[in-house]
Amino acid sequence: MAKILDGKKISTEILNELKIRIERLRKKNIVPGLATVLVGKDPASQVYVSQKIKKCESLGMNSLHRPLPPNTSQSQLQNVIQDLNQNPEVHGIIVQLPLPEALDPEPAIIQIDPKKDADGLHPYNQGIMGRLKTWDEILKSGIPLPCTPAGIIQLLLREKIPIDGKHVVIVGRSSLVGKPVAQLLLSLNATVTMAHSKTQNIESLCKSADILVVALGKAHFLKASAVKQGAVVIDVGITRTSEGLKGDVDFEEVKKGASWITPVPGGVGPMTVAMLLSNTVAAAEK
Repeated sequence: MAKILDGKKISTEILNELKIRIERLRKKNIVPGLATVLVGKDPASQVYVSQKIKKCESLGMNSLHRPLPPNTSQSQLQNVIQDLNQNPEVHGIIVQLPLPEALDPEPAIIQIDPKKDADGLHPYNQGIMGRLKTWDEILKSGIPLPCTPAGIIQLLLREKIPIDGKHVVIVGRSSLVGKPVAQLLLSLNATVTMAHSKTQNIESLCKSADILVVALGKAHFLKASAVKQGAVVIDVGITRTSEGLKGDVDFEEVKKGASWITPVPGGVGPMTVAMLLSNTVAAAEK
């Protein structure tokens, strides 16, 4: 029976460490500030943003929220981001995705000052991350890392789960999770295979993995038959179903044979928020 990779517990450890760093900054009259930009009234996005605002306040950080109407134009959105870039009290900026269909997220992300890129999604930061070879080099660079991938790495490192030389299969090739988590795991000397919707014999490929990262957004996609005995299973997906929130992994069945597994909710989700705040505090320290 698998041990639980408890994102709530480990994110609390990280937030407690951040509190100490924030207190040091406040003694120098610096209060880390996170700006959230939300366009429209998507219910899930509103929940995510309110969680981030509450976490900021609980840590003693400044939270600056910029709600924009659904009919906001691309140029209006860009102007709001530029204003936040120039605000000295803002150290991190996040544009909550998805945006309404009329808006293109790429120019919005590129508009963010790379030093204030709390989500770690700016092409400049992702480009540097891709060029660096080792985890130590990535840490020394000081770039903000993509939050969900960085949260996955922290789960593995803090539970001392071996990565060096292990075969990792990542199911999903998004620029939010799949591609950046592959780069971070490579920097920690894993052997990484990327799988996606067009991969052939995906079940047998998954079964070869020591560590499985599943980020498709398809409820219960990964079954126990695709997981080898003793594998570590990281479930990034979250889908609203009539039975509640479900992950990409058939948790009840897969946990019987895995060595470690993340629950949904309470696994990767809390880690993502913790890394967002960590990026903002690090920017304030600089």
